[in-house]
Amino acid sequence: MRFNFDLYDSDIVQTRSVTPKDEVQWVPLHNHPVFTSTVAHASIASFPGNLVAWDGASRLYFWDSHKNCLHRISIRLGEPEPTSVLAASPSKVLQADMELNFVVHKISINRNGSALLLAGSERLYIMYLYGHNSSEENTIICRTVTVGPQTYSDGSNAIRMLQVSWHPYSDTHLGILSSDSVFRIFDLSSDLVLPEQEYYLQPVEPGRSRSATSICPVDFSFGGDHLWDRFSVFVLYTDGTIYILCPVVPFGSFYKWESILEIHTDAHTFGLQSANSTAVSNSNVAISWLEATFPEFADSELEGGDLSMLRAHPYALFDASLSLQGPLRKVGHGGDEDSAVRGAECEGCAVSFLYNIVSKDSILVTAWSGGQLQIDALADEIQPVWSVGSPPRLRVDSNDHILGVAMICESFKGKLPVVKLDQPLDHTVWLGHPPPLLRLALVDLALPRETDSGSLIMLFVDPLMPERLFCLHDGGIDSIVLHFLPFTCQSTGKDETMRTPSVHPVLSTCQGETSMQYPLCGFVSLSDSFGYSWIVGVTLSQECVVLEMKTWNLLLPIHIDIEKKSISSDEQKERDIPDIISKELLIGPKAILLPQASPNLRSVAADSIEGRQTLHQYFKLFHENYVEYAHKVHFEIKHHGPQLKRIIDDQHRRLVEAQQKLQKVADKHSRLEERIDRAIQLQNFLEQRLQGLRNLPGAHKRPLSRAERQFKSELGHYTGVELDALHTSIDALAARLRRYTQSPKDNISNRPRQISAKKDFGHDTHISQLKSSLEKLSLVNSENTQKAKLVEAALKNRESRRF
Repeated sequence: MRFNFDLYDSDIVQTRSVTPKDEVQWVPLHNHPVFTSTVAHASIASFPGNLVAWDGASRLYFWDSHKNCLHRISIRLGEPEPTSVLAASPSKVLQADMELNFVVHKISINRNGSALLLAGSERLYIMYLYGHNSSEENTIICRTVTVGPQTYSDGSNAIRMLQVSWHPYSDTHLGILSSDSVFRIFDLSSDLVLPEQEYYLQPVEPGRSRSATSICPVDFSFGGDHLWDRFSVFVLYTDGTIYILCPVVPFGSFYKWESILEIHTDAHTFGLQSANSTAVSNSNVAISWLEATFPEFADSELEGGDLSMLRAHPYALFDASLSLQGPLRKVGHGGDEDSAVRGAECEGCAVSFLYNIVSKDSILVTAWSGGQLQIDALADEIQPVWSVGSPPRLRVDSNDHILGVAMICESFKGKLPVVKLDQPLDHTVWLGHPPPLLRLALVDLALPRETDSGSLIMLFVDPLMPERLFCLHDGGIDSIVLHFLPFTCQSTGKDETMRTPSVHPVLSTCQGETSMQYPLCGFVSLSDSFGYSWIVGVTLSQECVVLEMKTWNLLLPIHIDIEKKSISSDEQKERDIPDIISKELLIGPKAILLPQASPNLRSVAADSIEGRQTLHQYFKLFHENYVEYAHKVHFEIKHHGPQLKRIIDDQHRRLVEAQQKLQKVADKHSRLEERIDRAIQLQNFLEQRLQGLRNLPGAHKRPLSRAERQFKSELGHYTGVELDALHTSIDALAARLRRYTQSPKDNISNRPRQISAKKDFGHDTHISQLKSSLEKLSLVNSENTQKAKLVEAALKNRESRRF
């Protein structure tokens, strides 16, 4: 049974839905009015972006570049048919509360579905998806902010954003790779202007000079849920080389306690217990960094606490920066492998990169402008590597808490060793060497060559089937299924030969040698909990294409091996069980071929010798066929009686279990309906309370502005510190003045008469200056006292109105 909550499509701050429930119509997604409306002629230029996003549940987002707005479409997967996709009409229109005067190339939504990024080549905006209603119907005004305006902006600044992506373990952190070879992480919850972390990438290949274009970054990807891959960032350069930054952890991100324990145990087992001193030193630094970044983990181990999630605290080594690990080499190749080797395999330059974790394998896919896909797997685990002697630059607050960190990341300056698969662990693990690559396949998509710059390729992972990749290019969409995963097959005990990936064209936008007028500008892969999968493509003319993708039997081999090495006892019993009734018995007794009788047989008496002989012959034939058949039937039924009883008992048992499960489902269904009713009642009650609070006096009072808050803090500081200092100065000056004015006259008369008139004049001048200073200080003191009283009175009035 499926439950759908799309009818409750109102925002959390809205009092009621703009569109009544009876006006919502569910239509096929490809026939939705957003995609069937007529738009202006679109440019056929290459469009390296994706304007479609999915929150993983029931909402699809599409950026309308013609109207400069965001469409939020509620969808139903698998209703009414298991293979159909329905969309609610009309859809919600999300407008930014500020003018967006740039071309959006990519949209992406964070994990909890609260914010969506709008990225261009030189600007980045974040739209918060929960806003307030507009005067227009079905329109919501959403708060929109810009990220890094001082770093990324059009005009005189030439820094371009090459790739933007949300961090997989945080809802407020995003990573940006820019054309100045700097990787930055911004925390939207703390600072939108200054980055939280900055990594200045300096890839230097030992012993070889390289051109400026060959060391330009192209793309990056965060790691997946596997050991140190969680803290890794993979950076792709134009010449196809891949580098790794590890560890990179956003401040305040959350990780599973089991994941940190797995990393900690791995470092202890293969690092501290190693016979190599370098491995012991590197693992010791990594363990200290891990315990300092996650202090609750060390405390839980000492106290025996049970924590499910751990929060990353700001931390950085004060005498070391991260090392840029790479370039990653293939297994068995040393420093001699260069672009000449890769140039013979791939054409053009690298344009995009994808990291994918499939069970035990970390898959790296590099797309080239010539239409080739280079698929590799990490042949070893990633370990963190620091460069000692290159301290980072820290940005701290008044309490010495780390707010930001910046560091220069350089690659290994020595000669990288040749890594082979048959080497022992002491020669490869925790020695500071980048992990090698194991080449799985090289796929040629055979794309049409139309431009000199090559094809623009984007890579996506199927959320339902991680072995399948989708490739979006100028010619359409292709599906690549990986059949051989080396470490996954090894861990499961399968002895499979290496099979090449299967490539299937899913959608083609080419007609012969020429492409269609409207290439794809958006792509997303949908899936539900019942194992159904779809892909959605949108063209520049806002035409939507929805295709169902088959997931079953894609990974099965072509041949079936009937000779199994080991068969369980249950499978053997199932194979030994014969049929309930054999096919021969079901066909019936065999047909009897009667002997040739004489023509006068009817005139022969039964008690005669000839009649008895004929009857005996017929009885013998009937006995050999029908009686023996009856005996066989009796034996079969008698022999299979216990087996039939066991089968019937098993069917009854399974029937009882199915009935119990159905009863549990029915009970849960009723409880779920009750919970939904209570949630709706609670929501109505909260809306009523919110409306009542809005009607209270003082609820619509405008809060203090930034200048007013700053002036208030200055007054508080002035009252607490500087006013006391002024009082002290005034008291000291008054005491000095009294000493001068109230001195005895006899002391003046007894003074020598030789004091010149010049000294008497200076004495009088000094006294007048002191008097004027005292008067000024008194005036300043009185003014400050009046201002402090006014501020205190205003604050008391505000507090009294609030309560």
